[in-house]
Amino acid sequence: MKLYVTFTSPYARLARILVIEKTLEDRVEIIAAKTRTADSPYYRINPSGRVPYLIDDSGVGMEDSQLVCAYLDHLDGKPRFHDPKHQTDWAYQQLEFSARNMCEGICVWVREMARPAGERSATVLAHEVTRAQRVADVFEGRVTDPLMQSAPTMAHLSLAVALDVAAKRGFGDLTTGRPHLAAWMRGISELASMQRTAPP
Repeated sequence: MKLYVTFTSPYARLARILVIEKTLEDRVEIIAAKTRTADSPYYRINPSGRVPYLIDDSGVGMEDSQLVCAYLDHLDGKPRFHDPKHQTDWAYQQLEFSARNMCEGICVWVREMARPAGERSATVLAHEVTRAQRVADVFEGRVTDPLMQSAPTMAHLSLAVALDVAAKRGFGDLTTGRPHLAAWMRGISELASMQRTAPP
């Protein structure tokens, strides 16, 4: 199988984490994709240009981190990060999608900051900062819940990569002043898969 990624994408990082956690490194080749570049050869592989993009053993391609991660997790028939019980556990689903939404907002901020200074929207930047702060406040109160103290799931990984991309891409450390969130992040950051996929 081939997994196309960029090494700064938190979504591609989720897929890379799953490859490590599920010991698939001998089966999945990680390939750096050139995105956001006119006429990139990658666009002939995945016309949308998004990552992650996985080509399975039969040559079928799939994109979107949720699909790719679920596929990788189920390859051995023993999913660790996609417990079937969570499909109708609305408390769990709320945590996972809140973490994903936080990550998306931070990515919007990062993309906006990548624009020339005169083209950035101050309104968009301010909106994403205040949104992330509000969601971080929610997680300060939720990371002590049994759901977030259990073995890692996609909710854990999504929150961890969101917090990490914020800290590493200039957004700021969202665990500052939030001791429960900071302690939780220190714990999950000890995973070898988190350390091996740390953004540049």
